[in-house]
Amino acid sequence: MKKGVDYVGVGVGALIKNENNEYFLSKRGMGCRNEVGTWEFPGGGVEFGDSLEETIIREMDEEYNLKIKVLDLVKTVDHMIPNESQHWVAITFLCEIVSGEPHINEPDKCSQIGWFSLHEIESMNLSIISRDGFNWLKDHL
Repeated sequence: MKKGVDYVGVGVGALIKNENNEYFLSKRGMGCRNEVGTWEFPGGGVEFGDSLEETIIREMDEEYNLKIKVLDLVKTVDHMIPNESQHWVAITFLCEIVSGEPHINEPDKCSQIGWFSLHEIESMNLSIISRDGFNWLKDHL
């Protein structure tokens, strides 16, 4: 059985800003479960027994070599992907980097990373949930 397909999956994402007011995004690689080729505020799927905060901290370390601190809960939404027949509950956190420089550790899941201004992000091909996160940022800055 597959998360998000056979049952509702739970995912977490991180909005991370640097000192230049740029946000960290990653491009979804061929090994992703959905929305391949779109840009996202990165995160991952929650595993049984892990808390939401433990999951985002672990995912950022495993996938990008970043130690992060969760600052606040941004929002929780239904993440529906109709053209892929998937349903997720997505929890987005505002986070900061404690240590590390971003590096792609799982190239099958991520093809590119970078820091982008809100102006640059506005014209990017974002995943559905990252478009929602971007709209939240615009409304709360």
